[in-house]
Amino acid sequence: MTLSRRTFLAASAALAAGCSSSGSAGKRVRILLRSSWQTVNIGDIAHTPGMLRLLEEHLPQAEVTLWPNQLSGEVESMLRRRFAGLRIARGADEQREAVLSCDFFLHGSGPGLVGAKEAKAWQSTGKPYGFGGVTLSDAELRDHRDLLAGARFVFCRDTLSLDALRAARISGPLQEFGPDATFALDLQNDARADSSLREQGLQPGRFACFVPRLRWTPYWKEGRKMAPEQVKAREEENERHAEPDHAKLRAALTAWVRETRERALLCPEMTYQVELLRPLLFDPLPADVKPRVVVRNSYWLPDEAASTYRNAAAVVSLEMHSPIIAVANGRPAIHLRQPTDTRKGQMWRDVGLGDWLFEIETATGVEITERLMSIPRDPERSRATVAKAQAFTAERGRAMMQALSSNL
Repeated sequence: MTLSRRTFLAASAALAAGCSSSGSAGKRVRILLRSSWQTVNIGDIAHTPGMLRLLEEHLPQAEVTLWPNQLSGEVESMLRRRFAGLRIARGADEQREAVLSCDFFLHGSGPGLVGAKEAKAWQSTGKPYGFGGVTLSDAELRDHRDLLAGARFVFCRDTLSLDALRAARISGPLQEFGPDATFALDLQNDARADSSLREQGLQPGRFACFVPRLRWTPYWKEGRKMAPEQVKAREEENERHAEPDHAKLRAALTAWVRETRERALLCPEMTYQVELLRPLLFDPLPADVKPRVVVRNSYWLPDEAASTYRNAAAVVSLEMHSPIIAVANGRPAIHLRQPTDTRKGQMWRDVGLGDWLFEIETATGVEITERLMSIPRDPERSRATVAKAQAFTAERGRAMMQALSSNL
């Protein structure tokens, strides 16, 4: 039977509506979200509330259970303030019950298939599952081929991963670009941020944020087991590149202060970076610049970071998720990508922010500086660029939720 375009659209709308309210006449659809990979990184924390917001907005009738790695009390409290009815499967018994009772397993955004073990256990139940906003490595495409093939959908947060997935010829799942869920983050902690900004003498719109990063995150200092020779090699690489990388970031910082006569805030994305702010960014600054630079002396959570970035004129970061949080809050952000990072940096080009992406090894401090200074010189263009990226990521987030809805 051939349908007219009008009839087809009407039928599609009815189907979408039916999916979005699945279970409203009976059992509520239950989604198991595997996310919350760690709490030492505001990006890994932010994946979860971003995905929860997408689920809340597009599948309001669904009952969501979060299967996290260990949550700190502060992070759990932050999540519950925003998502009061959130269910959390903590221990083995609760996780086993969640697997039995939930209808769909959604692997949240992350640097790879972090929850592959749990996804494989779910796969054995025969119930549907999918991956939302992940970066994929060649090793994961090789080692988890059957897991990926059995999914209903795989949304990659960068097109390099998506191209590699398609090149691997893994048939079965829907394969599309889907944004890192942090783009949907709407957490705020205005009270804490405003108090901190007042104490630091920072006025809304009159400061820029600068975020450091070593080539390799020193997880070995936090107890993660790594071979001694690997630790030694990574420590040496960090030491070799720390000064050249951050000299380029300092060049942009110095120009910002001198040319705009505004202030700068040095802040971390990960816990270990608090101790880097002074030796790598503040201490080597020229004497005339230092009085206008504030050094944050503690780690923070995504809600306070989001409220702070929303008040900033711009964010310049060697990390990826501070720029995402800034754009989610309508602020321009420049990402300086290091070669030891994953494919995720490509997402800046994918969402239309390629002019604000620099490869740290080939870019010069002058080039980064010029791009940063173009933001206050042409604020309307900067706002339009951010708005376009926000609209694109919202549309792709909607597509990700529609794929989930169609499989419930």
